[in-house]
Amino acid sequence: MHAPSTDVVVTLLVVLAIVAIFFAMIYPQFSGDAKAEKRKASFLKVDDRKQTGARFSDAAQRRKLIIESLKEVETRERKSRRLSLDRRIVQAGLQMTKAQFCSWSIISGICFALVLFIFTDDPLTIFVGYAVGGIMAPVIVLGWLRKRRGSLFLEHFASAIDVIVRGVRAGLPLSECLYVVARELPEPVATEFRLLHEAQSVGFTMAQAVERLADRVPVPEARFFAILITIQQGTGGNLSEGLSNLSTVLRDRKKMQQKVRAMSAEAKASAGIIGALPFAISGIVYLTSPGYMDIFFTTSQGQIMLALCAVWMTIGIVVMKRMINFDI
Repeated sequence: MHAPSTDVVVTLLVVLAIVAIFFAMIYPQFSGDAKAEKRKASFLKVDDRKQTGARFSDAAQRRKLIIESLKEVETRERKSRRLSLDRRIVQAGLQMTKAQFCSWSIISGICFALVLFIFTDDPLTIFVGYAVGGIMAPVIVLGWLRKRRGSLFLEHFASAIDVIVRGVRAGLPLSECLYVVARELPEPVATEFRLLHEAQSVGFTMAQAVERLADRVPVPEARFFAILITIQQGTGGNLSEGLSNLSTVLRDRKKMQQKVRAMSAEAKASAGIIGALPFAISGIVYLTSPGYMDIFFTTSQGQIMLALCAVWMTIGIVVMKRMINFDI
């Protein structure tokens, strides 16, 4: 009676080991870490040749400040790759504490476990269901909410910058322009710029306030905005011109993203069909001839084969996802 349970445990351990080896050896080849390192090296490459003449002093100082700002950004991003749960909740826009999130996760895990308990009395299956409902599902939902909030922010971020540019050119102070954006634009841009205005009102410098904005909204566009404001506060310059150029860049990035999304739509559809085909065929065969596939569920060899198939399907889906997704 205990042999099948032991085989299942051994199978799960083997599957986890194979997945760990895959992510350790193969996954980095499809991630953007190598490209990010190349971009960082190109940004941080400094010309060591000495500048001569007074006319080069301002340009050299500005370039030095830009390089230092980029170094600080890279350092912060390197330290914040492993975000705390509190920061993830804030970035997702949820109005709850970490204790409340953990409580809801526990409730979700109990619900999943109860549903599985109705259909089976296997303790291992119930434990897996609790782990899925209490750990995996909340993490996936939290990541989806973070990504969705970032996308909604980018929908109107360029328009917010345009409002600031027009206000600065009309002679309004920057704080008043931020208040106009917080009052006129939709969420979540309104909330973020209202917090930005309030932070400046309570004593934060503009550079510190925009850094907090970039931490709450983890998108490159918000980081560009923070870098621009920080450099302008440090060296001066034409703020409206810089923001106008940033708005143009953001709109061009959005157009490029939409173009890439349209060009890769066919590849995504093909990948979805290929990924769903094995499950669809298995479901049809099981419904038409239930006894034909019982061997996969009633024997240890069949369970091992199903586990290995799940591993290879996961690897294939990850590879296809990396091949059809492009970072702009």
